[in-house]
Formats: sequence, C-alpha cells, structure tokens
Amino acid sequence: MLKIEKFEGLVAAPFTPVDRRGNLNIDIIPLYYNFLQNNGIAGAFINGSTGEGVSLTQKEKQLLLTAWGKQKKAGGKMRLITLVGGTSYQECIENAIFSKEAGISAIAVIAPFYFKPRDESALAEFVTKIGESVPDMPIYFYHIPALTGVYLPMRNFLKKISTMLPSFAGIKFTHEDFMDFFSCLQYENGRYDILWGRDECLLSALILGCKGAVGSTYNYAAPLYLKLISAYEKGDFEEARKLQMKSIEMIELINKYGGIATGKAYMRYIGIDCGKFRLPVRNMTDEEYKNFIQDVKQLKMDRYFSKFNKNEI
Repeated sequence: MLKIEKFEGLVAAPFTPVDRRGNLNIDIIPLYYNFLQNNGIAGAFINGSTGEGVSLTQKEKQLLLTAWGKQKKAGGKMRLITLVGGTSYQECIENAIFSKEAGISAIAVIAPFYFKPRDESALAEFVTKIGESVPDMPIYFYHIPALTGVYLPMRNFLKKISTMLPSFAGIKFTHEDFMDFFSCLQYENGRYDILWGRDECLLSALILGCKGAVGSTYNYAAPLYLKLISAYEKGDFEEARKLQMKSIEMIELINKYGGIATGKAYMRYIGIDCGKFRLPVRNMTDEEYKNFIQDVKQLKMDRYFSKFNKNEI
C-alpha cells in the first residue's frame, strides 16, 4: 500500500497563462512556480477548474505538465497535483502516465459529468481504472458537484475505493457539506488526505481538523490565509474570523465582476498578467477592469496580497 504524504498548508490552483491571442504562455511558468513557492505555498493543483483544464486540448495540458514538472525536477520544493480529466478514462490514463513521466507528484480525477456514475461503486470503479495505470503514484478524487452534477456521499465513496485502489490518497473536497467532509476526515482514524476546497470558509474547515486546502485565491492572497491559519493555531479566533471576513469581501468582488475570470484580474493587479479565460467564460471589459481596481483599493488589503518580484526566476 502506498504511503500517503499529506499536504499541509495552502495548495494554490494556478491560472493557465495565455497570450493576447489566447495561446499558452509557457514562458511564464518558471516565474509562476517561484512566485507561489516564495509566498509560502505548499503545492500547486494544475489543470483544474481555475486552470481551465476542461477548456484545454490534450496537447496543451501536456505542455503545461512538462513546464510545471520541469520546475519540480530542477529542485523546486512545491509539490504538484494535476487534474487528468474526467469523461474518458482512456484519456485520463494517457494524462496520468504523461504526468508521472513529467515529474508531477500526484494526479486527480473528477467524476464523469456527461455519462454520470450511478452510485459510489461505479465512481470508484472509474477512478480505480485510471489509478491502476500509475500504481506508484498518489491518486486523488476531485469532488466538485456544483460543476460535475455528481452529488454522491464521499464517505461512502471512500468505503468503496479503499478496498479497490491501494494508491488512493484522498479527496479535494469542494462542496459545502461539512458533515460529509468531517466524516471523510475521520474515516479510518484520518487515513486519507482530505483537502478543503472552499476558500471563503477555510476557518470552518480548520476547526474540523483540516490541515491542507486547495484554492484559487491562494494565488494572489496567500499572506491573508497564512495569517488566518496562524491566528487559528494560536487560539486567536477573533483575529481568524476577521481575516476570514476579509477573504469573503475579496471573493465577493469575484461574484460582482462575473465569476472565475475575475481571478486573473486579481493576478494582473498584483503584477502577473495571465491573459483571459476561454469562452464561454466571460471576461471583464477594459472599463470594468478600471472599476474593479477601484473596488480592490477600497478593500484596503494590499498587505494581504502575495508579493511579486519580477526577478523570482
């Protein structure tokens, strides 16, 4: 059975950088890797929702895997997880094998979202089929029912997969069902790595025993969440709640300006231009970006944003 090396701290979900024509901007990856690492990020979850993995071609995913993996192979301390896909297990297997060769630390699988699994057993069988292709690589399940439409209890899924896939490592849990989340944390005395996936309620997850979290806002506001975690660990719950409220205020602007693409606007604000999201995701107009900047300044939280140095490479 594979020994599980659990993530502790923040795992950022990087944005996929593109140029003005919408093509991959691979050249920025070394800078991006070091930027995250220097801001206290423990890992990166690439090709996920924030990384537009479902909007990328197979070739583009592999180019990104190679670029990120190269930084890890060169001595980078930040571990890497990649989402290998979710509708075709053959394509997922292809990406899993490529990920291993590229030096990625672990892979993740989402539930098939077109032909959906009928129950936890069918989902476990699907994940196992992919995991068996890279038996010495940790396999995570990415639970995000708001996007996949697969609302299966994860505790029941753990019961199934624990007997089927020795390399199964844990779950990226992006759902508001705290009862199910806590049950997964407690499963077999905390055997699995259960990573929280909702930045706006990280504090609630910490109270339940969460040690690691994956999120998009950790890209540009790592200091905010590191201070929140520190305040919680010191027992300063009033400060931790204030910092969580700052997180909520920041995330409210994401909703105000149209959703997930606003994250790239935040990145542009701190100095890293990752381009735009691909259709059908809506991006800001130039005028909206000017208004967004004014709203960000009104938050008065620049000290909580990640620090970017152009000489990070």
